[in-house]
Amino acid sequence: MASRTPSPHGDPGLQPERTTLAWGRTMLALVTASAFFLRWLPVYGLPILMLFAVSAGAALAIYLTQRSRYRARAQGLAGESVEADISAVLWTAFAGVALGVLGVVVVLTS
Repeated sequence: MASRTPSPHGDPGLQPERTTLAWGRTMLALVTASAFFLRWLPVYGLPILMLFAVSAGAALAIYLTQRSRYRARAQGLAGESVEADISAVLWTAFAGVALGVLGVVVVLTS
């Protein structure tokens, strides 16, 4: 039987793990949207690449910051002082709004 490395806070089912799963689902949704944008390239032309760049960039940003975000939340939980990651949430919200605005612009200009 393989031994499991204990998490920094001692309970592998707590908030940092659930948050990591939620960010993973968000990243998967953005990658899926990126694939759809590429599929629409023949219909809408090169402007659709702006949508691809925003969604793929947001997914990449989530991927690159996931480990440090988890580590900070796990250490905060162990030290009983977890703070919200407001900047990550605001950047993701900004990416969503940008995708919506760019989508409308691409459709109206096509």
